[in-house]
Amino acid sequence: MSIITEKKLGFGAMRLPLTDAEDPKSIDLVQAQQMVDLFMERGFRYFDTAYPYHDGYSEETVRKCLVERYPRESFLLADKMPILQVKAPEDYDRFFAEQLRRCGVEYFDVYLLHNLGRDRYPNTERFGGFDFLKRLKEQGRARNIGFSFHDDAQTLDRILTDHPEVDVVQLQINYLDWDGAVAQSGRCYEAAARHGKDVIVMEPVKGGQLAKLPDAAMRLFADFYGAQAPSPAGLAIRYAASLEQVKVVLSGMSTPEQVSDNTAYMQNFAPLSSGEHELAVRIAQELKHSIKVPCTGCRYCMEVCPQNIAIPDYFGLLNLHAVTGKKTNMYYQRYSMNRGKASECLKCGLCEQNCPQHIAIRDMLEKFAALYEA
Repeated sequence: MSIITEKKLGFGAMRLPLTDAEDPKSIDLVQAQQMVDLFMERGFRYFDTAYPYHDGYSEETVRKCLVERYPRESFLLADKMPILQVKAPEDYDRFFAEQLRRCGVEYFDVYLLHNLGRDRYPNTERFGGFDFLKRLKEQGRARNIGFSFHDDAQTLDRILTDHPEVDVVQLQINYLDWDGAVAQSGRCYEAAARHGKDVIVMEPVKGGQLAKLPDAAMRLFADFYGAQAPSPAGLAIRYAASLEQVKVVLSGMSTPEQVSDNTAYMQNFAPLSSGEHELAVRIAQELKHSIKVPCTGCRYCMEVCPQNIAIPDYFGLLNLHAVTGKKTNMYYQRYSMNRGKASECLKCGLCEQNCPQHIAIRDMLEKFAALYEA
């Protein structure tokens, strides 16, 4: 069953507004409700959540702000099975039942195995993950089935060859990663297209890196568009949405202003012109000169860090320093409150095993510590 949605923008419920910046559970329900209302009011209807988002509170927020306030047929809801936590076949049913309860629904329009890759594929096969998905679809509890994916195109092709029954793949696609050796956005998209799969896009603005461009890249942007320049995030999201197999582009929005901006340029979506596509390529070339760490802020590394080190936050500061040449000690003090410092890394490597971007986290934390803790 193809995903039917008139508008290609989806609401990713992974970066919701907080009342306490240090507590991912402290979701501002009033502001989140305003965001959902504006999104729906403008005719958009695809929402995406997952079991671990906001330390387990994203699904409940979706229930409170969306499910309990709008007719079920008026929106599309996607959720994901936390396969990292599945240790036995019966865990699939247990997690799924909990997700239905948290979200307050009887079915999901899209249901995915979360963050599948070469490391998690063997256990997913061993525990019957794809058989579980097929059963959900047969029972009508999942209208579309598939998986989200952070790995190379060869692995993606292998999984899709083994499991042609899936309807959809959720991929990291953005213009910075399109020709990248790590995320392989372009090659992964082409693999999905060869298998005839619908594509949902995540990280179209690469964790915000393509929403706030450095000065040199902004000059290219401003020179192209002139006085009426749109937001840089708009270029990034439209880049992904212009691809033929892409049905939905997710944006992890954090404020009503971001919802307003994103829905404005996606309201009457127009694919990128050839000039805009060339602009994106030029900006990507410029950015690659400065960014040190290709971190998207997914925080999967922190799920397994025994020292509770705020790895994505520190990498964000490292990238900011690479672009601006400035250290922001105040932010480091805030990020490290009640968390491990970069120098406290045990070198255990668990973070690297869990990193979708395959970043050499231990080495980069050493560089960060040398910069900020010297």
